[in-house]
Amino acid sequence: MAHTFSSTVHEADDFLGAQEWFHEQNWTDGLPIVPPTPNAVGEFLDAALLPADHLVGIEPVRERALTAEKLAINAVMAGCLPDHFPVVVAAVTAMLQDPFVVHGATSSTGGCAIFTIINGPVRRQLSMDGTFNALGASDRATTSIGRAIRLILSNLLDVRPGEVDRSTLGHPGKISYCVAEDEEHTTWLPLADERGSPRYASSVTVMAAGAPRQLMNEWTTDPRSILDTYVAEIKACMRHYSIWPGNYAIIVPPQLREHFEAASWTKSDIRNYVFEKANILRREWAECGKSAVVGDKGDRVHPALNSPDDLLIIAAGG
Repeated sequence: MAHTFSSTVHEADDFLGAQEWFHEQNWTDGLPIVPPTPNAVGEFLDAALLPADHLVGIEPVRERALTAEKLAINAVMAGCLPDHFPVVVAAVTAMLQDPFVVHGATSSTGGCAIFTIINGPVRRQLSMDGTFNALGASDRATTSIGRAIRLILSNLLDVRPGEVDRSTLGHPGKISYCVAEDEEHTTWLPLADERGSPRYASSVTVMAAGAPRQLMNEWTTDPRSILDTYVAEIKACMRHYSIWPGNYAIIVPPQLREHFEAASWTKSDIRNYVFEKANILRREWAECGKSAVVGDKGDRVHPALNSPDDLLIIAAGG
């Protein structure tokens, strides 16, 4: 379709000149970008069947309007292909829902990043790989989609370090933090199906997440013992970072999944076990240099989760 754009067009002498222009404007993440030419932006909009002025959503705190044109520009810059763009639009749509609180997630000093989980047929269509190095540079689609989300936050909502982004340290997920669930190599229900997505639909889940923590337990096949290791990591986060309940995500690779599946443990069984076990006493903070906030409430029990449903379980890894 023919598109009429509202964005200003800038001309550069060559590819390197375009790079320098975008870096000077602070419109990049420090890495090279793909120049968002009108033709490229138009191809992205066509792939999503969206007109340029389509309103994807409004950031609810600062009331910033995000249009399809602006999203497409940043997706081109991130290195996406046109077929990737509908996933980017879906992720941004999810982030703009009131329960997500995108402003809080992106302005906190805690440094969380937007973690995106992809489910459904779109994973295969885009050659997403949820196996080896699933949280790293596993494939073109997950890396560029995750990067597009970050550039959109920076360029449309001013989520840049020292501006809206007030994170003390941050983590590398602020460049790209995206994974495709490995639905083919597990008997578990996909995450999206558990959360109410229609069966066989393509879906995106977003979560404000801290840096990943890798764990190891090679010495047991018992699901409870394996989960106790995951729980220990969650409790460590509660001791070292925040005692308050919230959302957690655990990614279970195949060498551990096979033990759960052999014992007929479902994702629901795992959530219920972690919900029961993942809690600490307030006095444990005294062991971490935080005795000043224990007071006379040392015996108070603090759960990691408000409910079992606050735990996301993702099948991925090599």
